Amino acid sequence: MAMQFISDNAAAVHPAVWDAMRAADAPQPPYDNDTLSLSLDAAFGALFGRPSAVLWVATGTAANCLALATMVPPHGGVICHRDAHIETDECGAPGFYTHGAKLILAEGEGAKLTPASIDAAIAAIRKDVHQVQPQAISVTQASEYGRAYQPAEMAAIAGCAVQHGLKLHVDGARFANAVAFLGCTPWEACAGADALSFGCVKNGGMSAEALVFFDTDLAALAKLRRKRAGHLQSKGRFLAAQLLAMLEGDLWLRNARAANAAALQLGAAAADRLMHPVEANELFLRLTAPERAALRAQGFSFYDWGDDAARLITAWNCDPEHSAALAQAIAAL
Repeated sequence: MAMQFISDNAAAVHPAVWDAMRAADAPQPPYDNDTLSLSLDAAFGALFGRPSAVLWVATGTAANCLALATMVPPHGGVICHRDAHIETDECGAPGFYTHGAKLILAEGEGAKLTPASIDAAIAAIRKDVHQVQPQAISVTQASEYGRAYQPAEMAAIAGCAVQHGLKLHVDGARFANAVAFLGCTPWEACAGADALSFGCVKNGGMSAEALVFFDTDLAALAKLRRKRAGHLQSKGRFLAAQLLAMLEGDLWLRNARAANAAALQLGAAAADRLMHPVEANELFLRLTAPERAALRAQGFSFYDWGDDAARLITAWNCDPEHSAALAQAIAAL
């Protein structure tokens, strides 16, 4: 069996999540009227230290796009990095859920936006009826290249959003890994956000992501859009159970720390092959085709990243023997 570094999506479900789902297998009111779903607002409110309105959904794509659909009309736009997941890997879902809103692409090193890059994107848009006007900013924490926004960077982007009268969405598919790296509070890692897609599936969950609204007035509209999109599951207690299990005892953070530690071990072995600093659980390495073939011949699986690079991702349950073996193999190239 291959030693798996393809994706944290391929990792096992954490036993605590299975236990929570089994415990939830008892008669309860349907949809989001069960006791577990009704407790999500308070649980996430305690985690972030502020009022929160939380909806469960099955996928990160749904979480991102339902959030944006509450913020952006069909004639509006969302400023995001040109390498943002919503631009490159969601098959046009943002436009589908928003009924036509446009993604306005901006630049930034490491797939991170900056106030300057946001300002530049806005400056290029005429303020007339003929061009799409931005309504929101979307950032990914940690970014698509595994880079974490420092609290000061996030605060600066939030300030930029306020200055331009825009809503702020955070795609937190690997939010736990960013918080684990930063060593800050969860709120500091997304401060100023109106909505956060709090990722769980990549971090030991099975089939649940949390859509957290800090602008709680948006949640009522999001609930209607969730139903219309086919994401209001009749046995929602099983999704709520997963999310609550991840919060219990900070399991979400412990899992992320384990994944990050394995990534740091590989990063140390990769040295100057690294294309980006290791700030979460993703690594991008300069590797030629023969070098990638040599690693695969030793039993390691990972994705190619263009012609001369590879992407490796560590997970919460990364086998220490596997990560040590891969580190040794990379160093020996």
